[in-house]
Amino acid sequence: MDLQELRQEAHDVDVTVWVGKSGIGAVVEEMTDQLDDRELVKVKFLRAARGGTSTDDLAETLAERVDATLVETRGNTAVYH
Repeated sequence: MDLQELRQEAHDVDVTVWVGKSGIGAVVEEMTDQLDDRELVKVKFLRAARGGTSTDDLAETLAERVDATLVETRGNTAVYH
């Protein structure tokens, strides 16, 4: 499946991981488990997680930590494959 198809599919996926003030490290294990179980995982970056960092930067870092493909970021939400 290419990125365009994944983006279309991501539209109907619900957020299942929230990154808050505990940061990315707190969700790495959960993300890994969810990526094993499903094709797409949608993550919401709450204001407390962002601090002075952009959602795009956080999304890229999380993708590297869980060895996933970042499909897209939109607002404060990111989708991973």
